[in-house]
Amino acid sequence: MKKPRTAMKRRQRERAPCQEGREKCVLSGRQVKPSTPTAGLARRQEGVLLQASLSPYHLFRDTADVRVFRENLLSWYDREKRDLPWRRRVEGEVDLDRRAYAVWVSEVMLQQTQVATVINYYTRWMQKWPTLQDLASASLEEVNQLWAGLGYYSRGRRLQEGARKVVEELGGHMPRTAETLQQLLPGVGRYTAGAIASIAFGQATGVVDGNVMRVLCRIRAIGADPSSTLISQLLWSLAQQLVDPVRPGDLNQAAMELGATVCTPQHPRCSQCPVQSLCRAHQRVERERLLGSRSPPGSPDVEECAPRAGPCQLCAPPMEPWDPTRGVTNFPRKAGRRPPREECSAICVLEQPGALGGPRILLVQRPSSGLLAGLWQFPAVTAEPSGPQQREALLRELQSWAGPLPAPRLRHLGQVVHTFSHIKLTYQVYGLALEGQTPVTVVPPGARWLTREEFHTAAVSTAMKKVFRVYEGQQPGIRKGSKRCPVSTPSSRKKPSPGQQLLDSFFRPHIPTDASSLNSTAQ
Repeated sequence: MKKPRTAMKRRQRERAPCQEGREKCVLSGRQVKPSTPTAGLARRQEGVLLQASLSPYHLFRDTADVRVFRENLLSWYDREKRDLPWRRRVEGEVDLDRRAYAVWVSEVMLQQTQVATVINYYTRWMQKWPTLQDLASASLEEVNQLWAGLGYYSRGRRLQEGARKVVEELGGHMPRTAETLQQLLPGVGRYTAGAIASIAFGQATGVVDGNVMRVLCRIRAIGADPSSTLISQLLWSLAQQLVDPVRPGDLNQAAMELGATVCTPQHPRCSQCPVQSLCRAHQRVERERLLGSRSPPGSPDVEECAPRAGPCQLCAPPMEPWDPTRGVTNFPRKAGRRPPREECSAICVLEQPGALGGPRILLVQRPSSGLLAGLWQFPAVTAEPSGPQQREALLRELQSWAGPLPAPRLRHLGQVVHTFSHIKLTYQVYGLALEGQTPVTVVPPGARWLTREEFHTAAVSTAMKKVFRVYEGQQPGIRKGSKRCPVSTPSSRKKPSPGQQLLDSFFRPHIPTDASSLNSTAQ
């Protein structure tokens, strides 16, 4: 009995080797023999079949257009690219494994995070762990401590897990193709694998991130939902078609740079776009302008979508008509997002003002998996927003870590609302100072007493720092947001210079007047 063809194809994809075409991948010092078809070839074939069934208006059917896109974009990138630390490091690195590691770190940090925020984190990371071997030998505590404040903390943990796998199982050599990078390294998806392979190893593979998606949707006037399977497959197919075989890494970075600096979400600078002549969205704006002026004689014709049969699968749906006030920002269509689920937690800053060596606060470690895995936080319990048992449950949690406590001193101070990627978490903030009591010196595993200075350098989340600011704001003699415990008198303070005053005003974090309610969104 013959096996179904679909099942055979599925098994062929599952057995896809670690290389594409005749390229060879070095794993633990041995060469992996290719088999056919490869995953990369299968994806390209799927892309060709997909494009064959769609309206040419949304595609690149003219090879001359592809050539112009590459040449114009790369020429612009050579002139306008930003000077970023990961680009400098990659350009000056001849060791392929170090090049790949430098790209890997930058790409992971840049996920859902702005470039300006990443620069300092990347610089400190590479100074501390310049090689895969250095990162593999670090502790998770060290990784979390350096990552603190960058958000999406599982990224750092998976990055270290990947480094350890490369060192311990792959002989210290990074996989050399996008397919094997995605297959072998934890936390490496299709985009990250393509970025590493193209930038570090020169593999001609396209990438699609949020910036590239926006550029492609505008260049080809794709108005359908970009999060749908069909549109996602098409965008990857277009990216593969456009990638430059000689400078694949630069072309991919140029497309991302274009989306980040010129083809921006809300305020695109179309006059500075190097591929404006190929942009269907810009052509649509010009057509609407001509129609508005009643198309004077001699006006150029503007191509429109002409599907072969039925409604076009790539145009915006009829219930979302063109908005002339938005121009090219009609593309891409905004995908509907589910609102984050709401949760509530009661949390307490427990402090020993009279501890040996100065005041100390209690932190406990979160579980090794799940939200904020392995980070440190103040003792907390899940609670209903206005549950009557909230205070009692929190007190029991505190006593499980620190022993008997004076319940009457437990005070409610305010709240912090912090939004993670999928959770809107409201912290009901409590405070308890153990004044006049014998200092607690012994704590169970998973807890520690830290000074205020140690707290600000520990592996804690941004939310915990905001909780602590609420607590500080309720303590007499302590400036909100201050990292230091001693309170100086007016006579002991040194008056800063005018220049220092200006710097202080620029870098001082914004703290609301009412510190009892701090609302923020995680990076």
